[in-house]
Amino acid sequence: MALERKIGYAVVGLGVGRAHAKAALNSTNGRLVAVCDLIPEKLEKAKKEYGDILTYTDFTEMLKNPDIEIVSIAVPSGIHAELAVQALEAGKHVLVEKPIDITVEAAEKIEQARARTGLKAGVIHQNRFNACMKPMKEAIDSGRLGRLFLGTFAVKWYRTQEYYDKGGWRGTWAMDGGGSLMNQAIHTVDLMQWLMGDVESVTSCMGIFNHSIETEDMTASLIRFKSGAAATFVSTTCAYPGLSTDIQVYGTKGSIEVDGDQLKLWRIEGEDEDEGKAMIDLYGEGNGNATALDPTLVVGHATQVNDIIDAVLFDREPLIVPTDAIKSVRIANAIYESSRTGETVRFD
Repeated sequence: MALERKIGYAVVGLGVGRAHAKAALNSTNGRLVAVCDLIPEKLEKAKKEYGDILTYTDFTEMLKNPDIEIVSIAVPSGIHAELAVQALEAGKHVLVEKPIDITVEAAEKIEQARARTGLKAGVIHQNRFNACMKPMKEAIDSGRLGRLFLGTFAVKWYRTQEYYDKGGWRGTWAMDGGGSLMNQAIHTVDLMQWLMGDVESVTSCMGIFNHSIETEDMTASLIRFKSGAAATFVSTTCAYPGLSTDIQVYGTKGSIEVDGDQLKLWRIEGEDEDEGKAMIDLYGEGNGNATALDPTLVVGHATQVNDIIDAVLFDREPLIVPTDAIKSVRIANAIYESSRTGETVRFD
């Protein structure tokens, strides 16, 4: 629903932040006011791409602009909390890129600032809004899959050494908080706990196999859930040339398998094969095919940029709040702790 008032939007960090800026530029109820980055060349490119906007190299200075009501935080992961808290205390609502930060302690500072200021804070985990995720989540929550007993989650990607070298902060504990797990696979960690429930314990190993980095490029874990179910979780950036993202959930009455945003298997007891085939026809080719068949579906960063804008306009909570996003950071850090100590990490 379009309104006369448009919410002023800004983005700090023009890496993945470009997706935030584009979404704000194209939003119905938002208006892209400004972008901020330390690299002047990125700002010049942004002015050409986004038109009549303000550019800043000083984040503190940008926060003084009264036309800005929401700021997307898209800087290196290790300073998400620092900038998000600064923005909240300056009176701005925030949308924070994944992971919310690299430690639970830092992430909790965002939640504390949100509670203290009464402002909105959302966190990017856009894979929850892949077209096939809604029916998958509904099938699990409604009990149509029966009792969940097993999940298999595997992010089998590939990154070159140049990828890590070019970023500067990638593959460092201080700024990235980890490697294949905290950066690439954190979305799938979020999906795992969202689909399967609260974690009870984590037993893991990790290693560096194909990169010169501080952090890991492979993890393998056994995750046990408070429900009694279990899952395997794998992350790597060594799987040449870049393979699948497996999201597979098995219950006593049904099985669903997804690769990234593509539905691969849908079989539920009591449903005939034609129903499963219809689901594959709709979601089997991923977001692009699904949105072509159903124009009401919105996926990607645009979903959450529009959501935080509407949350401010209509005074409601964003779809994913800090307390949701902290769960995946806690799991990732438990995987690292278990890998370092050789011990199982148990959750309260």
